[in-house]
Amino acid sequence: MITARAAATFEPVGRSVATARSFVRDTLQGWGFSDVVDDAVVLTSELVTNAVVHAGTAADVQCLRTDDAVRIEVSDHYPEREIPLQSSPATMGSPDREGGRGLQLCAALATRWGVDYTPTHKQVWFQLDLPDRPVGTRAAGPSLAPELLPLTDGRVRVAVVQIDRTGAISAWNEDAEELFGYVAEQVVGKPLTDFAAWPHTPGTSTGIADALQLSRWEGSYGIRDADGRVTPVYASHLRVRDTDGEPSTVCLLVRDDERAVLQTPLRGPAPEPGVLSEPGAPDSFEVFIGSPPPDDLDGLLQRTVERARDMLDGDAAFLLLATDDETELEVRASTGLPSARQRFARVPVEAGTGRYGSARMPAVHEDLTAVPDAVPLLKGTGMRSVVTVPLKVEGRLTGSLGVAAEIPDRYSNEEALRLQFAADRIALAVESARISELERLRRGSLSFLVEASDLLAGTLDRDQTLALMAQMTVPTLATWCAVYTIADQSSEPDLSYVLHEDEERIDGLKALLKKVSPPEPVPTPGARVWTAPSEAAHQSALRTSMRSLGLGEPMSTTAGIGTSLSTASAVGGETVVLPLVARNRVIGMLTLGKPSDEHFRQEILELAEDLSRRAALALDNARLYSERTAISQSLQRSLLPPGLPQVPGVEVDVIYRAAGEGNEVGGDFYDLFPIRDGAYGFAIGDVCGTGPEAAAVTGLARHALRLLAREGFGGPAVLERLNAAILDEGARSRFLTLLYGELWPQDDGSAILKIVCAGHPLPLRLRQDGTVEPYAEPQPLLGVMDDLELYEQTATLEPGDVLLCVTDGVTERREGTRMLGDDGLADVLTTCTGLTAGAVAARIMRAVERFATDAPSDDMAILAMRVPERQD
Repeated sequence: MITARAAATFEPVGRSVATARSFVRDTLQGWGFSDVVDDAVVLTSELVTNAVVHAGTAADVQCLRTDDAVRIEVSDHYPEREIPLQSSPATMGSPDREGGRGLQLCAALATRWGVDYTPTHKQVWFQLDLPDRPVGTRAAGPSLAPELLPLTDGRVRVAVVQIDRTGAISAWNEDAEELFGYVAEQVVGKPLTDFAAWPHTPGTSTGIADALQLSRWEGSYGIRDADGRVTPVYASHLRVRDTDGEPSTVCLLVRDDERAVLQTPLRGPAPEPGVLSEPGAPDSFEVFIGSPPPDDLDGLLQRTVERARDMLDGDAAFLLLATDDETELEVRASTGLPSARQRFARVPVEAGTGRYGSARMPAVHEDLTAVPDAVPLLKGTGMRSVVTVPLKVEGRLTGSLGVAAEIPDRYSNEEALRLQFAADRIALAVESARISELERLRRGSLSFLVEASDLLAGTLDRDQTLALMAQMTVPTLATWCAVYTIADQSSEPDLSYVLHEDEERIDGLKALLKKVSPPEPVPTPGARVWTAPSEAAHQSALRTSMRSLGLGEPMSTTAGIGTSLSTASAVGGETVVLPLVARNRVIGMLTLGKPSDEHFRQEILELAEDLSRRAALALDNARLYSERTAISQSLQRSLLPPGLPQVPGVEVDVIYRAAGEGNEVGGDFYDLFPIRDGAYGFAIGDVCGTGPEAAAVTGLARHALRLLAREGFGGPAVLERLNAAILDEGARSRFLTLLYGELWPQDDGSAILKIVCAGHPLPLRLRQDGTVEPYAEPQPLLGVMDDLELYEQTATLEPGDVLLCVTDGVTERREGTRMLGDDGLADVLTTCTGLTAGAVAARIMRAVERFATDAPSDDMAILAMRVPERQD
């Protein structure tokens, strides 16, 4: 039964694919189905691309929600187009084929999928089943002896916070006021997200807004109190509905160290018949296992180390998971150690000096000072004794669990057996959660790369590409990012862009990186560790601390102390460099960093490497486009007159618009230049066509006019010789309409004009009384016939008269079947009486632009000359 529906239609243009992805993502997240968002976005992207790009029609996307599944339907309007199916699913849509890969994804990711035809459209649909989420069912914990019950320090306060359907706080009890320092009036009506500090592991965690939409959720996060400190809390969220049917969420929160008040233990499996458990093992196991959500690997691991530490009464505990090739162990959770910062650090498994040799078998180290390299994770932590046990599934090493104490000889084989018993019970759950997390991360990575490619392909601007590269990595992949670019092989890397998730730290980070020599531009693929920033940050913080203690140069203010220490903590963790390689050349480096003592996961580095390859090609494309645009614009500008000369007694103004994006010069051109003895030549012309080919003839015509006019040739002779030059161009020649004239300002305030109009729209004369009339006679255009017999016409512009010359891009401006035409231009010109030449040109251009809504498809040039009235 369908319980909700959302639909949208997307036009057959490339940008519709990204819009469709956003529509599906927003719809499913709004329904609270975050578990299937990534798969749905990937499949929607493929199917909408097929509709709008390959089928070339609009795409109708419909999201249907049922109690246990989501169905998404994508329809195009080209039902005759063949579905690229092969003879069997095994051979369907070979990867080498251009089409069919979207259907392969449907077959791989969807629970069900299919194709429906109607006489007017073809519909491809897929269905994703929702994971089971029991509502309101929790397992009861075992009864425990009093000495095993958790301790509390004074009164236990349970904060009760109610959240309305918009995510805003609607109720806040007295215990919440005591815990966090806010009275109800300060928080009611504000979003919980303003106060929550939510942990985030890219690709694996659920946001707090998503958690509030779940029917039941339990876990840890932080609340920022009135003093700005983060109080770790353990929370239980329950979705409810009031008497009016309005949904809301009730949150119960306690301090994290009092989590036993809300946390419900999960009963472990019963021992196999006939098998006796170790003495005390069941009780230990029940306390150890806890009740994490089934897909919350981080919560499961953290709870595991805390239970292991408590079970053996240790000072610290840690858990490592094996990498995919099982040659290394990756730190995933710890408690009681300053090396919680070592999260995602890796240590080899093989035995030997400095190796984690005890990983495959339970081991007890009575005193680590005697074998300091036995457990590298504990070096420098003050721990003296440790017991470690392996996590194994079907004989494979999947991880290692350890408990440590600050005193030697703390543990014996008995504790090792107890810990091994617990590890055996938890190993399968951990491995299952790890595989689920890895699968979600990979699917999220695929969705991330699809959107990244779409964004990078959407711009050819270098600066915007650099900004997109950084914004896609921060904070999704890293805490901060710096992009270095290399102009050519002889250039040094240049720090081009810096971004930090905390905007207040960007300037300090940029200043620090400028003091550090840039990384070497090594073309070897993959991430490599770069220690220079963290070393420089620690040195800077050390010098700052010494100055603050009076052991060095005095500091003028205490602000410098905070800045240096803040920068040190911001870049004090692991920093990696990935080369940006495009067209077999290193064009830059992408640098990613973590805060103090944090490490990157291998999955994140692999995702960053994929992103760097896409970003490098986008950046190089932007560079090539910028270079070619700069060359094109420079050449085009050389075809325009350097500037209009001042003509005594005559106002002159020009407006020029070249058709086509990025064009500054087209087939239309103009010029005004001094000839001799107070005479000025002027011209306005139109070469057949637009773009670079027409601009080439424009350059020939403009320069030939100046040269011939200054050689003393009259108007007809100038145009006849220009006609011969155009015909000499052969196949590259284009016909040309041209209005050429000579202007002679007179002492009485008038101006004499000699004009030749070779196939060009006739100039218009506006008199002071508002009458408009043509000012010349039409003659043959240039570039068509060899022998031309042209003549010039002489006329006088009286004070107050205006001469308007335009190209046919003005008179042929169209809106549907309507055209401005010569009469429309004359009507506009009649309204320009008394205006200056600049105002006349501006009014004509404004009228032309308003005549039609579409962008002009032809070049336009307007030349206005006016003889001002004499001032008595």
